[in-house]
Amino acid sequence: MTTLSGCDLPRGAAINTQVLREQNAENPSFAVVPVSRANTTELAEWPSTGRQSQTGWIGATRGPASPVIRTGDSIEIAIWDSQENSLLTAPEQKTAQMPRTTVSANGSVFLPYAGEVVIRGLTPERAREAVQQALGQVLADAQVQLSHTPGRQNAADLVSGVRNPGSIPLADRNTSILSLIAQGGGIAPDLTNPVVRLIRNGKTYQISAEKLFANGDYNTLLRGGDKVVIESDRRRFTALGATGSEELVAFPQEDLTAIEALALIGGLQDTRANPKGVLVLREYAAEALRADGSGPAMEDVVFTFDLTTADGLFAARNFHINPDDTVLATESPVTSARTILGLLGTSVGVANTLSQ
Repeated sequence: MTTLSGCDLPRGAAINTQVLREQNAENPSFAVVPVSRANTTELAEWPSTGRQSQTGWIGATRGPASPVIRTGDSIEIAIWDSQENSLLTAPEQKTAQMPRTTVSANGSVFLPYAGEVVIRGLTPERAREAVQQALGQVLADAQVQLSHTPGRQNAADLVSGVRNPGSIPLADRNTSILSLIAQGGGIAPDLTNPVVRLIRNGKTYQISAEKLFANGDYNTLLRGGDKVVIESDRRRFTALGATGSEELVAFPQEDLTAIEALALIGGLQDTRANPKGVLVLREYAAEALRADGSGPAMEDVVFTFDLTTADGLFAARNFHINPDDTVLATESPVTSARTILGLLGTSVGVANTLSQ
């Protein structure tokens, strides 16, 4: 017995009292917050921590059904001229087909006998009118047909996370992000809780695909030059202790409660875990600290759950896990007692063997 009492017992996880021992010190380095139904609403209002799945998003609006011509777009022009002495057509011809022309950096296209005509910023119909007006100076009876093909500045890039990534022309100013994803073949099925990022003018907006699909108010319109990146959610929490697994766990959905997190990692081990000692460890930024109770009083906080009561179970159902949290299932003191008895049995067995 003297030998056993001087040794540390083998254990797979800490006991609840060991982890929380410092809370009674004169100057503890962390705060302990028991979670119950009475305070889950208040705790939900505390500042968020860890990587977030949404970092601002642009709401849905409606745009015109017509495109606007940009630099780099391609224009094809057919000119109909019935004059006998036409400058553009031979006597037996009625139309002159101009070679495909790219809108220049200054927003214009060159037309024979008319010179440079600025069409950038115009719809194809308004551009046709501008071209016809310019040609009317030399071809009074000319009629113009104009077709428009979007270029780089009138396209959005589907960078990743779809079946068919690539640059997709925007047919009009009413093309939404869901339309773009559909044109790319939909989100790849192997992504875990996919997140959609929209990069525009050097800013990045982010939303979970789950939320984007659920609410039409998030189906934002795209602009030329937009880039859309879809990838698996990078948020993780750490599972430790007497649980079904000890690992970094990806968030499988937008919101994850403590009960769902435990279910995700295989629950508590029946023979080891202490259901009265489930802990969630979280670190807050210094600027998140509050003295009025509307936030944490210390940067390091341990939330405790007693899953042997209905109050504790309901509290765990309503407490949300944040990215980078650690979910720790402490070990039951009974396990230590079993270990001692096992060691005693082993010692007695060895002693009996030696005495024979």
